[in-house]
Amino acid sequence: MTEPDGQSWEEALIADMREHEGRPTGGPLAGHPLLLMFAIGARSGERRRAILTYSRDGDACVVAGTDGGAPRDPAWLANVRASPDVTIEIGRRTFEATASVAEGEDRSRLWDRHVAELPWFADYPAQAGRLIPMVRLVAR
Repeated sequence: MTEPDGQSWEEALIADMREHEGRPTGGPLAGHPLLLMFAIGARSGERRRAILTYSRDGDACVVAGTDGGAPRDPAWLANVRASPDVTIEIGRRTFEATASVAEGEDRSRLWDRHVAELPWFADYPAQAGRLIPMVRLVAR
């Protein structure tokens, strides 16, 4: 989809995110806390970008591998499992981080906190029919 100024929907969203500290003001994601994560493709070896909603766990950002409620994990999850060194951009700030997939009680705690901050995530497990992976992004 192309916006009136010729930008793609994704390019317009990213510009809005950068202008408003990671909380776009327009479209269906208005007000949502969003970040850009850049990771190395597990198969391609090329830099890949993902726009992700995040919550916080102390100083760490936490993202959920929902793939919009799809029955499969998102591609970015395979990328961070293969190479956990990522670059994160929130608004106009960019930093290097390490991604780690949470397990067990830690994963459950992160999920519960994520849903408390972002209640619309609560329906994803039933919709996807799978346990939603939780990933902690810690600045290096």
